[in-house]
Amino acid sequence: MSEDVWRIIEEEVRKPSIFKSKESLTPEYIPDSLPHREKELKELVSFFKHLVTSPGSLSQRVLLIGGVGTGKTATARVFGRDFTRFASTKGYKVRYAHVNCHSNRTLYNVIADMARQLNAPLPSRGLSAREMFEALLTYLDETDQYAIVSLDEFHYFASLAGRDAVYFVVRAYDVFETPVKRLNFIFISQDTAKLSLLDPALESYLLRHMIRLEPYTSSQLYDILKYRASKAFYEGTYDDSILRFIAEYEGYDKGGGGNARHAIEVLMIAGVMAESEGAKRLSLDHVRKAIMKVSRDILSISEAINYSSLHELLILLSAVRLLRRTGKPYVKIGDVEKEYEIVCESFNLQPRKHTQVYEYVMNLKKAGVIEARSSGKGMKGRTTLMGVSYGPLDLLEQYLLDLIKRKISMGAS
Repeated sequence: MSEDVWRIIEEEVRKPSIFKSKESLTPEYIPDSLPHREKELKELVSFFKHLVTSPGSLSQRVLLIGGVGTGKTATARVFGRDFTRFASTKGYKVRYAHVNCHSNRTLYNVIADMARQLNAPLPSRGLSAREMFEALLTYLDETDQYAIVSLDEFHYFASLAGRDAVYFVVRAYDVFETPVKRLNFIFISQDTAKLSLLDPALESYLLRHMIRLEPYTSSQLYDILKYRASKAFYEGTYDDSILRFIAEYEGYDKGGGGNARHAIEVLMIAGVMAESEGAKRLSLDHVRKAIMKVSRDILSISEAINYSSLHELLILLSAVRLLRRTGKPYVKIGDVEKEYEIVCESFNLQPRKHTQVYEYVMNLKKAGVIEARSSGKGMKGRTTLMGVSYGPLDLLEQYLLDLIKRKISMGAS
């Protein structure tokens, strides 16, 4: 290593930081406290308290509904973490598993991830989804364990896996009739639209067992930001006026989205900007720059984008570049495929065949990442048109480039 590189590394490592725990501002962080979700936590306890009063008497299924950034995932994870601890003090073995349906898109993968998180010793291959599920139930019986499983982004699983897969999960104990019911579910979704896949009786049941999370107000966001900032930054590196500024910008009552994830992301980026400048304190200018850098629209779709495969991202990047160049609301899938081949070449990657490209496009459509429709009348020949209804596109392009490079560096191909 050259002396210049060594000096650069040493200077950066020694540079004082305003962060004491940057991970406290990341989406993966599970907080000790969850301000303004106490009511929803109480409702979850009410639905699942049978696990410590009459375990095995029923298989509870609950819907957790709310828009992006309303705390659905955090609420489920905090409940799962603390309820299982409480159950343990009462002498019951209750486990919690949190399955993301963006990264586990098929029934088989969902069940495999459930089994992995619950430490069920099942072979990774050779069993069907039904056989794996049956083996999981047998394992829970033999070890006298109960489980609460959250299926996050359940609406995405419903779109991609289809009616039969949804039915299999939601009506598991109609298929596997056992005297002791050990599996319980929380279905996390942005809306109830996909319930139409179920029969009226089951849809009615889930709607009666539904918890809806409303967007946060500015005062609620201020409390959330105050708690997260106290965990993330050293004392004296920020003041309350900055937190109030972000909360007022994002608060639902002030015309914002009520999105806690977006508010926390703004605070994180502002902190990174301040630190990169060598500033000892966060300023309103840092916050204003962070707000300009983070698009509400892009953040609202970020989870679906983050869990998309590498080649889905390359196709999305190709579509975004074409939409920017043409200035049109839609572009032809054939043109996107040509651009995709160029993009793959720039990353030294082998492009996928046409049938695979079309499948990726349909996956992106089902995830709500793009619009895709038939060209219809007024256009020569029949083709699929692709569009993106959020933006700005220049920020989206940069977001995708950063994500693609990160995936490639982690070994995706």
